[in-house]
Amino acid sequence: MERNDVFKELKDVVRPDHTALIVWDVQNMLVGRIFNKDEFLSNLNSLIKKAREKNIPIFYTKITPLPERFESGPRLANRWGQMPNDPTAWDLAVKPEKDDIVLNKNTASIFIGTNFELMVRNAGIKTLIFTGIATEIGVESSARDASNRGFYSVIAEDAVSSGDQEAHKRSLANMSRMMLVKKSAEIISSL
Repeated sequence: MERNDVFKELKDVVRPDHTALIVWDVQNMLVGRIFNKDEFLSNLNSLIKKAREKNIPIFYTKITPLPERFESGPRLANRWGQMPNDPTAWDLAVKPEKDDIVLNKNTASIFIGTNFELMVRNAGIKTLIFTGIATEIGVESSARDASNRGFYSVIAEDAVSSGDQEAHKRSLANMSRMMLVKKSAEIISSL
């Protein structure tokens, strides 16, 4: 018996009727730190435009820290001194439109502490295209988590970035062994 959900060609993996676009943590404080800002924003905006043309759902995530009393010790230790005082630092650098979904999240996985999985499963989504910042943190964590939960994960390699170019490259190399890592132009032409 042949299964109807085993996709081998990129055009089938990213078919618009079962695909969502994830725009991970593209907040002002992070965009200002990345090594390839202009290329990143250009490619990201091209993917967003194509997703809108194809009626693909777009999910934006935002780092939303828990109140200190309710945050774990390890997470507090890791963010010590890194929290910006400028309230606009937390704003999204790429603005969602009316039908886009913004998820406030507290971890490096889109699946932990959100209703994301319920939403995409209810919508029949099988493929998640990942874009955003930082490649080696939330993008990789979420893409691995997605694959472990039975979703196709596609990484738009020139629409993800980091403040650490070497970590970004290592992460892309790691992910390319487990999931599709493609240029945004190739993804766009396959949609």
